[in-house]
Amino acid sequence: MKYNHIKWLILITPTVTIALWEYIRHEFLLSHISMEMGNYLSPLLVFIITFVFLRHLFTILERMQEELRIEKTKKAALIEREKLARELHDGIAQSLFLLSVKMNKFGKRNALEEDLDFQKIKQTLQHVHEDTRQAITNLRYLPNNEPFNWTETLYQYIAEIKEHHLIDIHLQWNIQENRLSPKEKVELFACIKESVINVIKHAKTEQIWIQANEDQNGWSCEIKDQGIGFTDETSQSNKGYGLQIIQNRALDMGWEFSIKRMENETIIALKKERT
Repeated sequence: MKYNHIKWLILITPTVTIALWEYIRHEFLLSHISMEMGNYLSPLLVFIITFVFLRHLFTILERMQEELRIEKTKKAALIEREKLARELHDGIAQSLFLLSVKMNKFGKRNALEEDLDFQKIKQTLQHVHEDTRQAITNLRYLPNNEPFNWTETLYQYIAEIKEHHLIDIHLQWNIQENRLSPKEKVELFACIKESVINVIKHAKTEQIWIQANEDQNGWSCEIKDQGIGFTDETSQSNKGYGLQIIQNRALDMGWEFSIKRMENETIIALKKERT
């Protein structure tokens, strides 16, 4: 039912009701109902019709107005998010891209392509650029108000990695979703992604095992692979900037972080003790 139709129904219903009542009373009920009794019944009848019929119309009208208000709010939010995304794209993103180009030219000109510190700076710049681009993409869409299933998103990510990189990932996830706070979900997901990408880039293996468990003392998550691993502690600490990112995230969240080589397996472990 359209908005204008509802308004007209609200306006004319009492008038039509009283007109029909007066016609029926004078034509058919005058011999059975006195004029005085009819005068008492007229407002009562209008009240009953209004209460039963118009209340339903008012409910529909209020719902339509609320839906219209929500749509206007979403549209206004989307406009602001698009404006912010455009500013990020035209400002920070473009500056980061230009900085990346200059960094590459600087590295080639000064023969720094093999320098470890220079590579770490480039990787940091790349991470910032990728995060900025992802933020721009996220800003162009309103968040989904439907319940968010974090575990399902994790399984979807693993499926995409298996398809795109032709690598077999064995996932055993035994942590209930309500055991993790929203902040923990974001950081843990980021650590898992960084670990998986690190294995794909450096480990030279076709299989990864991800296992997460919980108990009364807290939870733990391990990412294992049977790749080339590390030759010693020094090479382990310098293997890649991605591992440093994981360690920093774990430190910020108050988690235990460890990486070790055991029986031809490289194991990245994250653990949280119940407080």
